[in-house]
Amino acid sequence: MFDTIRRYAGRLRTSAQARPVDAPGRRAHNLFEAAAVHVVARAEDDQDRMEEAAAWVSPEALSFGVSELACRAVVALARERDESPGAVARDLLGLPAA
Repeated sequence: MFDTIRRYAGRLRTSAQARPVDAPGRRAHNLFEAAAVHVVARAEDDQDRMEEAAAWVSPEALSFGVSELACRAVVALARERDESPGAVARDLLGLPAA
């Protein structure tokens, strides 16, 4: 348990340091790209890819990107299902209908 917390805290502490300096020929990743890669890696349980995406941007930017992705996904799914975003969010989290 404590090892997991220690690894997570270590990633947060070093993610800014681990970001590559603008190397010639390499393009910078934006926060939405990092968020998309991070979420897909988490869904596929790919820890290495999650850490790689987390190193592309600051932890705050990654958090914002993941939150924005979640909002957009819920809205898109709500439109697809013809339901309210609130109902979709509750369903995805396994909560009872309000």
